[in-house]
Amino acid sequence: MNHSSGTLYIVSAPSGAGKTSLVTALTQDDKHVRVSVSHTTRNMRPGEENGVNYHFVAHEQFKALIEKGDFLEHAEVFGNFYGTSRSALQQTLDQGIDLILEIDWQGAQQVRELMPEALSIFILPPSQEALRHRLDNRGQDSEEIIAGRMKEAVTEMVHYDEYDYVIINDDFADALQDLKSVFRANRLLLKTQQQRHGALLKQLVG
Repeated sequence: MNHSSGTLYIVSAPSGAGKTSLVTALTQDDKHVRVSVSHTTRNMRPGEENGVNYHFVAHEQFKALIEKGDFLEHAEVFGNFYGTSRSALQQTLDQGIDLILEIDWQGAQQVRELMPEALSIFILPPSQEALRHRLDNRGQDSEEIIAGRMKEAVTEMVHYDEYDYVIINDDFADALQDLKSVFRANRLLLKTQQQRHGALLKQLVG
């Protein structure tokens, strides 16, 4: 039986590089790609849906999943837990759907250790000036806040060389095309084509 499995992609970027817009545009255009839905213990906000924005679970449930070793990565933020469930990921990948994990470089390191077959993409701005401009686009923040954001962004960007692919988001349309190309090319790899079209390949050379 030819079992077609999706690929897990890690996508990271500093704040202001345009990651969320690019990933949203990609998933709207490509029906074989979804963004991974994390588990969280925080309360649902108005307009959110369970299983769409997050899998909302109780603290006890989250702790049970930690003990079971089900989380590829998890963190506590302001008293609430957030994490990526390996079993939830695997269910989607087993349907032949590619999954995107939007996480920072630290989460990416944890996931790579547990799922070394994952492919990773880092999105960069075209310059520090452009990034600063994007972080300051509201024009309402103090110089100190923007400097803090810039420092955080540089700390994140230092880790770009740990990733398989690097995309520079200068022109949005070009960057989106680059992102789509990564997904398309990886589906054409021999092992993927053997999974998806095993019967055809045997027939062609039989």
